[in-house]
Amino acid sequence: MKILVAYKRVVDFNVRIQVKPDGSGVVTDGVKLSPNPFDDIALEEALRLRDKGVATEVVIATIAPADAQPHLRNGLAMGANRAIHVVADQPLAPLAAASALLKLVEREQPDLVLLGKQAIDDDANQTGQMLATLWGRPQATFASKLDVDGGKATVVREVDAGLETLEIDLPAVVTADLRLNEPRFIKLPDIMKAKSKPLETLALADLGSAAGPAPKITHYAPPAGRSRGVMVKDAAELVAALKQKGLV
Repeated sequence: MKILVAYKRVVDFNVRIQVKPDGSGVVTDGVKLSPNPFDDIALEEALRLRDKGVATEVVIATIAPADAQPHLRNGLAMGANRAIHVVADQPLAPLAAASALLKLVEREQPDLVLLGKQAIDDDANQTGQMLATLWGRPQATFASKLDVDGGKATVVREVDAGLETLEIDLPAVVTADLRLNEPRFIKLPDIMKAKSKPLETLALADLGSAAGPAPKITHYAPPAGRSRGVMVKDAAELVAALKQKGLV
């Protein structure tokens, strides 16, 4: 059994995002880039399935600029068998990313595709669902538990009303939620081993996929600053202040 994991690079979640003075984007120069946390969870789950003997190979893939190879080496150090780097100079819209991943799926023929439920840069939560639709295979999103037995996967997923359990046929697409697992710590020997693991580089055009049209973002703006707090004497004064602001 082969598992393909989509492994995106994003601005580290600890970084305080700064908007450029002209509102044309966010400042990325000198900013720490890290694996998308949900994709780290997806990779950890794939590795656990391999450790159990359910899977025999874990392949990670990213669609990113040419300088993203250290990012893939991070995934190889976690334990992935090999990596695929699809070089794209510009960020892709979710549909374009799903189309590129479909080409990799057709090429690799995995039994299971794992992704994070969303990427923390755009929070789109669309790529996994679009990939499953384009592929014509079952999907289970927001997975908090995953079991694979034979040609089926049982997924516990988090929904508004609580937990929902789905049984889907493989091949399939599963997206990982926060409570699925806790990714392992990478040790120095694993980092050294990752340097010799296979890492294939492909151009997006060579994959037979195009970037396609992307939404045009006209302006970025930081959140409005918080106003100063106001002290009130009692509940009645609080209600009056809220009414004055039109909040109640």
